[in-house]
Amino acid sequence: QVQLVESGGGLVQPGGSLRLSCAASGSIFRINAMAWYRQAPGKERDLVAAINTDGSTNYADSVKGRFTISRDNAKNMVYLQMNSLKPEDTAVYYCNAFIQQAYLPVWNNYWGQGTQVTVSS
Repeated sequence: QVQLVESGGGLVQPGGSLRLSCAASGSIFRINAMAWYRQAPGKERDLVAAINTDGSTNYADSVKGRFTISRDNAKNMVYLQMNSLKPEDTAVYYCNAFIQQAYLPVWNNYWGQGTQVTVSS
């Protein structure tokens, strides 16, 4: 089995910072692109940031200059450093990754369970 587990969410004041972590575990052969999405109640799940195996990144316009995505390939982890947080950043943040499982010839897309981020004074 392959699982993604997020951590690091919580309650933070506007202007504060949080660092989210996502750990992939299980029978993993290799991981391709990894990303963070977020979803507020009653709204669509939107891409926040993505990172490829070569380190290239892509960010939603709303978080550019404030958030930074990174990965540690040796540890099968991806991170999201969130600075200058705003109330509109409040959402459940989900980790996403394309993973090839050991002994299987195909790539599958996986989602974590999500971690709540609340930005409020």
